[in-house]
Amino acid sequence: MSEVTARSAMIFGAGGIGRALAERLAQDPDVSQVWSISRRPPEFHGPKIVSRQLDPTDEGALSALVDEVRASGETLGLAIVTNGVLQDAQSAPEKTWKALNPTALAHTFAVNTILPAIVAKHVLPLLPRHERCVFAALSARVGSIADNRLGGWYGYRASKAALNQILHTLAIELARTHPQALCVALHPGTVDTTLSAPFSTGEGHRLSPEASATALLQVLAGLEVKDSGSSSPGTARSSRSKGRVSIRSAGSLRLGEGPSRINFRIPFHI
Repeated sequence: MSEVTARSAMIFGAGGIGRALAERLAQDPDVSQVWSISRRPPEFHGPKIVSRQLDPTDEGALSALVDEVRASGETLGLAIVTNGVLQDAQSAPEKTWKALNPTALAHTFAVNTILPAIVAKHVLPLLPRHERCVFAALSARVGSIADNRLGGWYGYRASKAALNQILHTLAIELARTHPQALCVALHPGTVDTTLSAPFSTGEGHRLSPEASATALLQVLAGLEVKDSGSSSPGTARSSRSKGRVSIRSAGSLRLGEGPSRINFRIPFHI
């Protein structure tokens, strides 16, 4: 592998997982700068973190952000969209078709599907054409049609299934101009955040945002170009019996005894 300069990363969303990813990446010496993008005012800072407050669905704001990233001279090696909604003031998981509401469905799709698609439209051109790079978005296992055995959660399931299709289609187009790039959907597992808290059954079933972030980055580090377009390259899970995090992927990676820092020479170097 030949050495190249350190890469920058971009994280959309500053909630539990988004914040943990930004802070985790900022600790890695192979990452030169971390762009943290959120609708809310910045709540955390660091010498390598560049925070910007904007609405990711505002294309004018996204265009200005892209111009700023280009002007910085940094090469973007990784972009992850962590934005998502399961329940808020405008929507909630439907237990029956009687609860289906067009306004709530439109809101769920706007956040879970349309937002990542618009971000990709503006961010993908920033990726280097002939170097290893990754665009990813957080999906969910309940977005799988084949795995749907319980029903319910119409809007959330459908919006994540649609997101998987968007990312798969993006990967096909991206490969034509960026042969070493990856575009994937990641499953973060059940994480102790405001999104999952109302629906979790106990502490043993949830990962901390920090554990999920570490697991997700480890999955990304192990991906190959052939994984691009996948909606399940790896899933973070909790292991109650041993209190550690395991990763289900092609290599069945397991965290718990390894070093505290993930070496990003795998995805960022050729």
